[in-house]
Amino acid sequence: MSLRNADEVLDAELVVDGELVPARSVGRPLVDQHTVLMPDEKIPTSEDPGTTYTARDLYVSEETAQAIKEAEEEGSPQRRTAMRLFEAWCAEQGRVAKPCTTATYTEYGRHLMAKGLKVTTIRHYMSLVRTTMPAGKKPDNSLLLLLLTQYRKKNKRALRRKEAFPITLPYLVPMMEKAEADDRPIGWRDWAMFAFGYRFLGRSVEDVGLDLEDLTILDDMVVVWLAEDNTHKGEEQTIYLHDREDLRLVFRMRRWVGYLAEQGITTGPVFREVKRNGTVASSETRAKTATKRGDYLRPQTVNERVKLWFAKAGLKTDGRPVSSHSLRAGGATDLGMNGATDEELEEPAAGRRARASPGRGRCAQPKTRPRTPLRRSRRTPPSTGVIQQVR
Repeated sequence: MSLRNADEVLDAELVVDGELVPARSVGRPLVDQHTVLMPDEKIPTSEDPGTTYTARDLYVSEETAQAIKEAEEEGSPQRRTAMRLFEAWCAEQGRVAKPCTTATYTEYGRHLMAKGLKVTTIRHYMSLVRTTMPAGKKPDNSLLLLLLTQYRKKNKRALRRKEAFPITLPYLVPMMEKAEADDRPIGWRDWAMFAFGYRFLGRSVEDVGLDLEDLTILDDMVVVWLAEDNTHKGEEQTIYLHDREDLRLVFRMRRWVGYLAEQGITTGPVFREVKRNGTVASSETRAKTATKRGDYLRPQTVNERVKLWFAKAGLKTDGRPVSSHSLRAGGATDLGMNGATDEELEEPAAGRRARASPGRGRCAQPKTRPRTPLRRSRRTPPSTGVIQQVR
């Protein structure tokens, strides 16, 4: 009912004598430590949230849903492996894998520590698991980092580093000669891939991810364009790989690229699968056997071919393992032995290596520098002059 007193109108409610009028609910405040309000804004509550969402604001289209599904399925092999192991462990423990709780995430990290894995391996695996979780549902990693700090202190073996044997020129040249001995297309590809990997100083995933459109092959160098790499996110780079007489990078790359052109391949991946009959595998063939990578080689393929030709050339290591990273380590070692500093090796043209990488046993610095150092191109154009190759 309403009571009128002059111009004032009051709303009232009739109650039984002696009863209390129930208090009107104002709702639960919808705030947390991240809420920021302007001076004239009201505190949002469950009764008056301020913004009301409908189903239209919550659903994505069929096209977007399919794109998200494909992006998740096409994740990196390392991410898929990390999640497969995590999901298997969660199934054994009766825990929910996705989205997981902070307790499950922390417990799995402790499980990896109990297996005696390296700190870097645990951090990498746990990062892959965490970033795979849905947006807004990622577990807190503070407890894991606390446990890792103690694990690092108490387990010296957890700090060990696995270093690849550096394939320097005295090892690389016999490997390439062996690969080319039969004068077959697969040998042409491998020789070009090894020479390029040694000179490019990139990760194998970067080598096999390059397209023909990213390369310009000149008479004395190969120019490589990169949108970015793992060390320089969002940083476009143009890298000049000067040729050497003992490496013959230009000749090897031109021969391989020319062979691709003969088969009508002028765009797409530089390094591709070669079948037993010497022809390059078609996209249709690759679609049946390489559903994830398509026409691009797996980084593991580079690893396998390096090991194959290293063994066939009759070469031996000092106990360190041979892998695709050996090409990168070998190039950096040769540069360091010829006077390159850590700062120079850090430059984009020197392979985009992170600072201090040469000091991890991959690159030995001599006490005295040779008079004619093996030098590399900086990010300046060839016309400005920086580099002369040792012949």
